[in-house]
Amino acid sequence: MRRLSGVGDGRYLFVPLDHSVSDGPVVSQARWNGLLRALVDGGADAVVVHKGRARAIAPDILRRCALVVHLSAGTVHAADTDAKVLVGDVEEAVRLGADAVSVHVNLGSDTEHRQLTDLGAVAASCDMWNMPLLAMIYPRGPRIADPHDPALLAHAVNIAADLGADLVKTSIALPMDRMAEVVNSCPLPVLAAGGPPDGSDLISHATSLMLAGCRGLAVGRRIFSSPSPSSLVARLAAVVHAVDAGTTPHPPTIATGAV
Repeated sequence: MRRLSGVGDGRYLFVPLDHSVSDGPVVSQARWNGLLRALVDGGADAVVVHKGRARAIAPDILRRCALVVHLSAGTVHAADTDAKVLVGDVEEAVRLGADAVSVHVNLGSDTEHRQLTDLGAVAASCDMWNMPLLAMIYPRGPRIADPHDPALLAHAVNIAADLGADLVKTSIALPMDRMAEVVNSCPLPVLAAGGPPDGSDLISHATSLMLAGCRGLAVGRRIFSSPSPSSLVARLAAVVHAVDAGTTPHPPTIATGAV
């Protein structure tokens, strides 16, 4: 768990790059290691990729950044885009040298029962291997009227705690100041997923979330589609690793070496 927070403060800036399974290539293969180096240079604590893609990361990059191997998959072309299946296991992640694994659950989907079963099984395997588990749980499916409802999000993050995860990533509450209710309901570190839904300023958005008590951010598309991923990551890392409740962020010296 300490390695997942590069500066050792128990806060986390994760960059998910698993979109290549769900949506298509993140960047061209020629740019892949360059993107990874930019993320690490900027101060990302961890990257999230699938097992095969992990093999395409130059080994020296992971000396300064944690590796999270994502075990769930589904694509935008499926009959049910909310369905997720396991495509890897903890033992494979151990062989790859992963620092953590992640599992996706869509609460309210038609296959929620299967996804919860998978989360519980992976949690048991993680316990055997002493492998940290990030649960990505979102209210997302035909039975969800408001995916940003604070009560619903509080339910989602507590499912992660009850089924054995070590960290949980979920959607933001709206209005955003009610994210504190979600965080305060859960014994796990809560990471807020993505950027602002309205496309507004990402740094202000991140600051508000950290002040609401989130322990980190998981931002993917807004970073890897940025003209300068490294500088954007650096600005986000300054927010994640500098904000205390009741204060405003100030740019720190960002240490990217893993603890």
